[in-house]
Amino acid sequence: MFDERAGTLTEFVPLVPGKVSIYHCGLTVQSAPHLGHIRKEVVFDVLRRWLTAEGYEVKVVANITDIDDKILAKSKAQGIEWYELAYAVELELHKAYEALGCLPPDYEPRATGHIPEMIELIKVLIERGHAYAAEDGSGDVYFDVRSWPDYGELSNQRIDDMAPAADADPRGKRDPRDFALWKGTKPGEPATASWPTPWGNGRPGWHLECSAMSLKYLGSEFDIHGGGLDLRFPHHENELAQSRAAGHGFAKYWMHNAFVTMAGEKMSKSLGNGTVVTEVTREYPARAVRLYLAQPHYRSAVEFSPTSLAEATSQLERIDSFLTRAGATGEFTFTFSQLPQAFVEAMDDDLGTPAAVAVIFDTVRQGNRHLDAGDSEAAQQALTQVRAMLSVLGLDPFDPAWAGSSGGDDLSGVVDGLVQLILDQRAQARSRKDWAAADAIRDQLTALGLTIEDTPDGARWSR
Repeated sequence: MFDERAGTLTEFVPLVPGKVSIYHCGLTVQSAPHLGHIRKEVVFDVLRRWLTAEGYEVKVVANITDIDDKILAKSKAQGIEWYELAYAVELELHKAYEALGCLPPDYEPRATGHIPEMIELIKVLIERGHAYAAEDGSGDVYFDVRSWPDYGELSNQRIDDMAPAADADPRGKRDPRDFALWKGTKPGEPATASWPTPWGNGRPGWHLECSAMSLKYLGSEFDIHGGGLDLRFPHHENELAQSRAAGHGFAKYWMHNAFVTMAGEKMSKSLGNGTVVTEVTREYPARAVRLYLAQPHYRSAVEFSPTSLAEATSQLERIDSFLTRAGATGEFTFTFSQLPQAFVEAMDDDLGTPAAVAVIFDTVRQGNRHLDAGDSEAAQQALTQVRAMLSVLGLDPFDPAWAGSSGGDDLSGVVDGLVQLILDQRAQARSRKDWAAADAIRDQLTALGLTIEDTPDGARWSR
């Protein structure tokens, strides 16, 4: 696991033996998630599956930021209540989770459900001399960055080199880099977006929300905190400072995934180049989209292009062709000992998915050679290894999460049924020794891009 404060690759050691606690920052629900957002979900889903495979009991908490300047602005522009917009986008996020086979968090707290915890955290920071209420009567409360000597430790910055915080009017600040813990209500903001506090009515600052929720559900200190690379500063830097200043150990390890880019630019709503997950999975198989996001190392940027998704689709076709040849069926469970050692070493090396996926293809090639040689025992061993590795990456096609997912319009079950119907007609032609009709059916399926293989158990097909 990469400890970004130390700047070194370290061996992961959990706080509690046998248990791992993970908090990652969820979506600010202002608009539907694009691939840049969902890459984080895939990365942490793979991490969770890997730690579970290694025998850990994993607890995952991922928050929903459902109150924010942008949510207020977008809901006003659309003529709806801010909470209606937030809820609608939250449902879209859940659809994206499901579309890409991500396990849901153990708990997904909303910021607006934890206002009392946030107020208490502010009180502690004020009492300890690390926060102050603005003297201009605005109701704003700020964290005093110069009161915390370690401020900047996560992003390796000095305070004097930092740009001023942009989350509030600087008039009430002691230092332009101080960040908002609480934002006083402004004229024109809806009354429903305001809560009473000792400092005046208002709503929480973004950074405060995540500290309050992670500490509530994972305790004063937990194992892994993560999110997208863009969150390292200022969001995670501020979370770390305010949590430590309040007397908590907070996160032991930090993990940040790099961006999905388009033409070299970070995919984002502000650039207008975001690709919505539900749209992409209408054009490409959802498993291929997941492979495209999971295969690169999590700290490497991923460049989006239709070519990349087409390549991921072809990669899965090669894997699935072997699974079909080897007779894979039904749900599958595995033991850790069934994973190839090279795969284990890759995943233990800072979640090295590029090398891990390479092991899958090596094993597929070996399995096909064993099938060609008629060595069914060795082929079955390769099949078990491939399915175990696919399970760790969340890519086993027989997992119920992928039921009905073909890419496009969820027609895989219909396609399977139609092909099987045609193969049954071919089998009937063969049984009555109508070889011309049987060969014609096979040739028609081949022309459509399907490979037909006759086995003692009947015909099998693959793309």
